[in-house]
Amino acid sequence: MSDRMTLDQFEKALEAASYISERDDRIALTAFLATELGKPLLVSGPAGVGKTEIAKVLSQVFGAPLIRLQCYEGLDETKALYEWNYQRQLLKIQMGREHLQEADLFSTDYLLPRPLLQALLSEERTVLLIDEIDKTDSEFEAFLFELLGEFQVTIPEMGTIRAKERPIVVLTSNGERELSDGLKRRCIFLHVEPPSVNKEVRILRAKIPDLPERLAFEVARAVNVLRERLTLNKIPSVSETMDWAKALLVMGKTGLDPAWVEATLTLLLKSKDDVELFYREMGAERLLFESSKVAQGERHVYGQKQQY
Repeated sequence: MSDRMTLDQFEKALEAASYISERDDRIALTAFLATELGKPLLVSGPAGVGKTEIAKVLSQVFGAPLIRLQCYEGLDETKALYEWNYQRQLLKIQMGREHLQEADLFSTDYLLPRPLLQALLSEERTVLLIDEIDKTDSEFEAFLFELLGEFQVTIPEMGTIRAKERPIVVLTSNGERELSDGLKRRCIFLHVEPPSVNKEVRILRAKIPDLPERLAFEVARAVNVLRERLTLNKIPSVSETMDWAKALLVMGKTGLDPAWVEATLTLLLKSKDDVELFYREMGAERLLFESSKVAQGERHVYGQKQQY
């Protein structure tokens, strides 16, 4: 697909890539503006709401390779940007001595590019995903300013390296710490919330075509209740909702019942504390009762209201 497209074409491309977006969540619009303006996209939100998926689908829509930098505490520029190939440099020094030649050890021939530099040196447009930037420290954030603002980096021994083709940059944050104003200023901001029931139904139906429509609705309603009514240490992610739906499908279920909710609960709740909280404050039967109440507030999906 051509890099240049209208918003309508972009939304259709997302849908063709099985990425579900709604006008109310502004995901498609904000991602479209970021690509058109050539600005990094900073996506925040709870873990598991599909932030990383935005980078993956942009890679698919634009036919651009995805380069991923997974952030963690203690990450520094040598792991994110480049390292020198010391073995090759030593070999060059030895060869230079033998032939009485001066060795130029600081050039791209001796660089080991890490994700950030890989994106800048690429001959084709890439999607650069800087995942979970909030796990790094403020010094690493400051190090990124040059890349995010000018799509270039400065290597002391070589000077400035500018992007051959500007990458589409997506940063994600789970909100573990407040990001600096300097980083925010260089990005277009998007906050993603857990999906509504109707949106999650559409996601389930797109990703699991064999899933019965009734089961998709009941699963989405139940997960919505868990997210909204319980103060969980970790809310179920969209991928965990899909795992739950697939498991129920494998077992031949067409709807939810208390016994199978209890049997498969750990596909959604991933800690002992959250499981105990569920049984203490809700339980399977109440979950299904509360889920049925969610149905009363449903809106139109696929052009018509679904009733069971």
